Amino acid sequence: MTRISSDQVKHVANLARLQLSEEETESFRNQLEAMITFAEQLNELDTDGVEPTSHVLDMKNVMREDVAKPGLPQTEVVKNAPDHQDGYIKVPPIMTED
Repeated sequence: MTRISSDQVKHVANLARLQLSEEETESFRNQLEAMITFAEQLNELDTDGVEPTSHVLDMKNVMREDVAKPGLPQTEVVKNAPDHQDGYIKVPPIMTED
C-alpha cells in the first residue's frame, strides 16, 4: 500500500503552480514514498538517553545587538521600482481565482 497517492502529488504540484506529466507525477510519488519509508525507519531507532540537539557540533550564534535604525525614505525606496503608486511598489498578482 502506498502512503502517498498520485492525487496528493498533483495537489502539491498545483499549490506550487507546477504542471507535471503523468510520468513526472509517478516519479515524484515514488521519490516521496522512499522519503517517507526512510523517515519511518528513523522512528524505529532507540533514542532513550539521547539529548535533543539542534546541531551535531557545539556551536553558538554570535548575534549583534538589535538596534533600531532609520530606514530609507519611502521616495528613495520606490525610485528604482519599475511600477509604483502612492508610495507603494506595485507587483503582479500571484493569486488567481482558479
